[in-house]
Parts: sequence; C-alpha cells; structure tokens
Amino acid sequence: MPANFPLNTTLSRPKTHQKVVVGMSGGVDSAVAAWLLKQQGYEVVGLFMKNWEDDDDDEYCSSRQDWLDVVSVADLIGIDVEAVNFAAEYRERVFADFLREYAAGRTPNPDVLCNAEIKFKAFLDHALSLGADFIATGHYARVQTNNGQVQLLKALDASKDQSYFLHRLSQAQLSQVLFPLGELQKSAVRKIAADIGLPNATKKDSTGICFIGERPFREFLNRYLPRTPGLICSTDGKVLGEHMGLAFFTLGQRKGIGVGGSQDGTGDAWYVARKEMTSNTLFVAQGHDHPWLLSQDLEAMEASWVAGTAPIEETAYAARTRYRQTDSPCNLLVSANSANTFDLHFTENQWAITPGQSAVLYAGEVCLGGGIITAARSQ
Repeated sequence: MPANFPLNTTLSRPKTHQKVVVGMSGGVDSAVAAWLLKQQGYEVVGLFMKNWEDDDDDEYCSSRQDWLDVVSVADLIGIDVEAVNFAAEYRERVFADFLREYAAGRTPNPDVLCNAEIKFKAFLDHALSLGADFIATGHYARVQTNNGQVQLLKALDASKDQSYFLHRLSQAQLSQVLFPLGELQKSAVRKIAADIGLPNATKKDSTGICFIGERPFREFLNRYLPRTPGLICSTDGKVLGEHMGLAFFTLGQRKGIGVGGSQDGTGDAWYVARKEMTSNTLFVAQGHDHPWLLSQDLEAMEASWVAGTAPIEETAYAARTRYRQTDSPCNLLVSANSANTFDLHFTENQWAITPGQSAVLYAGEVCLGGGIITAARSQ
C-alpha cells in the first residue's frame, strides 16, 4: 500500500465475507476503486459493461481497448472479471429518450439517465444475480447512513464531484452502492495507480457522452435526426442567417452558430438565447450577459429525490443547473398540482438555464435530488 495513503474510514473494517461487483470501464478511477476494495478485504469481481454497439468498427469506439485495459488491471490486482452487454437496455432506456429530447428542442443529460437505468439498475440486478452484497463504481461521491436514511454526499474533491449525475438513484439503489474514491483527491488516485503499477495509470479520462466519443457532436446527431432549416434571428427580430435544425443547438452555445460580425458595434460574441419550436426560429443574443441569457427562476419536472422524501419548501437550499457549476442559493416550491414538479427561485441570476438539463438540489454537502428543467424565466 502506498505510503501515507489516507484510508477511507467507512471502508476500513475487514469485509472478508462480503462480495462486491465493481463496474470497471477501463479507466484509472474504477481500477483504483477495485484495488482499494480488495485491500479492505472484500471479495471483488470486476464487471465491464458494453452499452453501445453502433460504432464497433468506427474510429471513435474505444470499447475493445477499454476491455483490454480492464483485463490487464484485473490480472495485476488479482480479481476475476467478466463482460456483460447492456446495449439493448441502453438503446431502449437511455438513447431513445436522448433522441426524443433533442428532437423536442431540449438538451438532455444522458449520463444522469444512464446511472439510474443502467449502471445502478441493470448492472445492480446483474450483480445481485451473481451473489453480490454491494456494487461499486469509480464515481467521485460518498454515501452515509443517518437515522436510517441513506444519504448521497458530495465528494471531497470538489472539482471531481459527480453527485450531480447520481441524484436520480433511489434509496434502495443507494443502500447497495460503495464509492471508494469519495474521500480522495484525483491526484491521490493517480498516485495510487502509479505506485501499484496499474497499466492504465496515465490513461486520459474519458469526456463527453459515452456513445458519442470524440467525434463532432453535430456529425453524430445528423445520423439520427433530420435537418430542419430555419431562420436565425437577433433578439429584436432581425434575420441574421439560417440554421440547420434547432436540435443541433443548445442555449448558451457560442461556437458553431454561423453568425459573425457585430450588430451594436461592440464586437461581443453571439450566443444561442432561445429556440422557438413553433416557428423553427433560433434566436441569438450578443454579449455573454444579455438579459435573455439570465434567469432567476426555473420550472422542473420528473422530480426524483435521492434523499427518499421531497425536501421541505421555503427552506434555503443551493442548486446546480448543470454539471461543473458551483452551488447557487435558492428556494424550493413544490407544485400544488403534482409532487413530480417543482420551481426554484435563485437569489442571483443564473446563466443559460437549459431545458432538458437537470436541476439538482443540495443541503450543504448532502444531495437531495432534482428534476428535469422544463423552462426558465428570463429577465
């Protein structure tokens, strides 16, 4: 074990009679997670999930190399590993929703749905069929039990915290999950990997949506969604150009709009500010802080409270409306018509709140849950 390694105290007791199936992606995080659990005395089995098949012969698909990396890691740390194909479940439960949302003009976050439906549902069910007591992943998050309630906590490494992506898990799912990296800094994970000689110790972290890889996003979407050209207009209604389809743009987008030059002489960049589906019009605003890009209120649906119950209204919370964002103070109002919808009012303007993304609520370091943004009210 590396010198001065900060043991996660929640995993420090020997677990020699408990079996953990670890989701291994081929990356360094899941590899170190598997090694840590074995050091704690768990019986560890690795499981590689294949969730996408459309590009097996494409330059953007890395699944074969990822599988080879998983096998190499498993051999080095001395655990069994198997591969399981969830591609059909992924296409039905995640990708179909992804396409529907884009076709409707929204910008979904498939990683949120993938966690709820594949990594902590299909994978969990498979692991339990293998006799597992727990599953584990390389996510940066923490779990603790408080008065009988299982709580999802932020990771100690704020720059890597992934609780945002896990907010749709249920109490039952969360009670059977271990996150060995939750109390570690990413730099410490890399050091552990190097110290124990993992073959993927310096492997680059994967980015973006798993089934898109490193390919241009529009190129990918164009394979599944039709082009529906329409007008690009400024906020005062002036026609500036033509777009290829509203599905290919997202609120706050700056690059790739196809609009150049300055309307007001400032030279400020243009940003996607609104998508009007009925007229198939893309509205763009000039300047990062244009009023059309700023909102203090949002509406959300499909509420999912990982805390087990809906939070108390009119209480000071904080929320994120996208991943890599600092928490912003807000108040919660649950709809009187449906417990599955809620509003958030922020004390300060939020930039480019985007329908389809997740609004995730926090009470300090505890993730309470969230929902899918349906609308934002601009200034």
